[in-house]
Amino acid sequence: MFSLKKFSAVMCAGALAIGLGACSSKETGGQAKKEENTGYPKKAITVVAPSGAGGGWDLTARSFTKVLGETKLVSQPLTVENKPGGGGAVFMAEYATQQAANNEMLFVNSPPIIINNLKKEGNSPYGYKNTTPLAQLTKDFGAIVVKADSKYKDLKSVLEDVKKDPSKLTFAGGSAPGSMDHLISILPAYKYGVDPTKIKYVSYDGGGEAITALLGGNADVIGTDASSVKEFLKAGKIRVLAVTSPERLAGEFKDVPTAKEQGIDAEFTIWRGVFGPEKMSEEARVYWEKTIDKLVKTDEWKKEVETQGWELEYKNSADFKTFLEEQNQQVQQLLEALGMQK
Repeated sequence: MFSLKKFSAVMCAGALAIGLGACSSKETGGQAKKEENTGYPKKAITVVAPSGAGGGWDLTARSFTKVLGETKLVSQPLTVENKPGGGGAVFMAEYATQQAANNEMLFVNSPPIIINNLKKEGNSPYGYKNTTPLAQLTKDFGAIVVKADSKYKDLKSVLEDVKKDPSKLTFAGGSAPGSMDHLISILPAYKYGVDPTKIKYVSYDGGGEAITALLGGNADVIGTDASSVKEFLKAGKIRVLAVTSPERLAGEFKDVPTAKEQGIDAEFTIWRGVFGPEKMSEEARVYWEKTIDKLVKTDEWKKEVETQGWELEYKNSADFKTFLEEQNQQVQQLLEALGMQK
C-alpha cells in the first residue's frame, strides 16, 4: 500500500510585581504598550497559494486567512496571492532565494513540496528544508474523476482500457509530470499492472484548470484532490470513480467507492500545511506557532474544514517537521518504484 499519510513561557515575579505595581502602574503600562507596538506582526501578511485559483492550495490559503480574520487572531490584514507555475516549483525558487527572510510572507503546500524536490523530470532544487514548517492543518485524499456523461462508470473500466492501450486516454492534473496529481492519476494504473511511463498525462497549473480541461473535453480523466471537485460533483457536472482514502468519505462523497473497494490497492493521503521562510525570525515563528495552535481549536476553523470536505489533522511545527522527514523517505521510495526519482 502506498500511503503518504506517514508523511513555547513567560513567568512573572508575582510578589515583586505586586509590590511595585502601586507606585509604577503608569510607567509599566506605558512600557507594555510600547513593547506591544514593536511586536510582530507590524505589516500585512501575504499567504501564497503557488497555483492558480480553484485548487486545493488556493482553497486552503483562503480558508486559513478567512478564519484568522473572522476570529481576530491576527489583527493585521491578510491577503491571498496566487503564484502559479511548475506545480509550485517556480514559487519555491523565488521564495527560497529572494524571500528567505520575509516574515510577512507565508505559503501553503502539500506533498508536492517533497515530490518536486525528489523527482527526476522538472525537479526543483528547493524543498521543505528551505522553509520553516509551521503546521500541518488538514488531510485530504485523491480522486479519479471523469465528466458526468462519460462512458466510464467505475475505476476498473478505465483501467481495462488503459491496460489494452495506455495512450488511448488523456489523463490530466493540476501539477507537473511526476508531481502529486500525476501520481494520483497513474497510481491505480500502476497497481493494476500498467506501465505508468506509457500513460498520456497533461499538466495544468492548478486543479481548477484541470477541471476546466476535463469539462471542455480536453482530458478524459483527471487525478486531483477530492475536496476541490466537491462542488462540481454536487452540481452533477462530474463523476468521481474512486477516492484514495482507506475508507469511504462522508457528505457528497458517501456513494463514491474507494479504489481499494474496487480491488485496486491505491491509497494516497494529501496533507496540507503552512510554511514560513527558511530564515524566519524566532519572534515570527513563535507567533505563528501560538496563533495556529489557537486557530485549529476554534469552532470557526472546525466548521470551515467540514464545509470544505477536508479532515482536520493538526501537527505543530516540531511534529510537522518530523513528519516531513518521514514523508521525504516514503516519497523517495514511491518515485523509485515508478522510475521517476532523480
